[in-house]
Amino acid sequence: MVCPHNIKLNPLSSLRSLSRLLHLWLGLTLGVLLALLGLTGAALVFYIEIDSSLHPLAQAEQVAPAADWDSPVWNDVLATARREFPDPHGEWSFEVNGESGAIPARFYPSQGHLDHHSEREMVWFAADGKQVLRSEPWGEYLMSWLYELHMHLLAGETGTLIVGWGGLATLLILITGLVSWWPRGSWRKALAFKSNAVPLRRLRDLHKHAGLWSFPLLLLLIVTGVLLTLPEVKEQVFAAVVAPLDPVPQTKSTQMAGTQIPLGQALAAAHKALPDSQLAFIDVPGEGNAPFRMRVQVAGDPHRRFPGSFVFVDQYTGQVLAVHDNSQGNSSTSIAKWIRAIHDGSIAGTGTRVLAILLGLLPTAMLITGLLFWQQRRRRQQLHPVSNTPTHRT
Repeated sequence: MVCPHNIKLNPLSSLRSLSRLLHLWLGLTLGVLLALLGLTGAALVFYIEIDSSLHPLAQAEQVAPAADWDSPVWNDVLATARREFPDPHGEWSFEVNGESGAIPARFYPSQGHLDHHSEREMVWFAADGKQVLRSEPWGEYLMSWLYELHMHLLAGETGTLIVGWGGLATLLILITGLVSWWPRGSWRKALAFKSNAVPLRRLRDLHKHAGLWSFPLLLLLIVTGVLLTLPEVKEQVFAAVVAPLDPVPQTKSTQMAGTQIPLGQALAAAHKALPDSQLAFIDVPGEGNAPFRMRVQVAGDPHRRFPGSFVFVDQYTGQVLAVHDNSQGNSSTSIAKWIRAIHDGSIAGTGTRVLAILLGLLPTAMLITGLLFWQQRRRRQQLHPVSNTPTHRT
């Protein structure tokens, strides 16, 4: 009989056992959320291209240069928009993608506040701006539904919080997995993959290597996703670790009512304020004191579609009210502008977008291999209860 007082507890072994237990139950619970976010995120990497192929627009015969700062088409597009959607207080956001053909836009009906959960109509205009080619409510066609599932789990603000904080909690799956694997002896043995081993060992090795080699990239993908989902947390983190982010100006036009200047005039004023920038979005206000807002890409901003610089123009006078140029921002702003490009894989073009797809598929692969390993191990322990102690050490 062994006296309990003679047993020497190994803190490292205790930590490893706890990590394995946490890794198992976190994987069986939060692993499902991580897999869902990974799959939907993978589908969204090329969501513009996929949506275009699913909804080909009758535009092949339309020959027109890509709309830009000084394109005359913008006044026609806005006139068509207000004719087809006659809401004087509704707001428009026209996307400038640098491509010829249809002009995509978002229409926000009259409401008090605009955010990710706002009702909106997605509209595509002909290249000449004189007709609507397609119009669908956001969330009611496949790719927008997948976007809502990825961002909010189709549950509005509650879903956003689950995705954000749940995503942060999934980091524990990676961390506990790494602690559980950390070798106690030979690193070569720990990194080995035995293709001729028994099925249980092969499953374990598949799961281990998938998690091990993708660990840094999955960590980056999850952290950037959390920061995008929880902007308040992002601001607090940067303020605590680096410096407070440069705030985007909150501006108003000089009056509440009047005759709105032509859109071309507002664009000319904004272009003059940031002459070397590329136009990304044109936000046109309805009646009231909201300004025009031009979202632009400046030198050093890695995201072409959703850059972080803005020019605000008074909708009645054409005066530039404020400029937010993230190339002139502090260290936090300089770092934060890379978050979206890293998360969606656009940071280095097609290659990193394909890599983002593969990373999005990995959580599902690890969930499946982990489940199979757990089931087979339980079955073996039930058949051979004496061998409950793990026989493999790394």
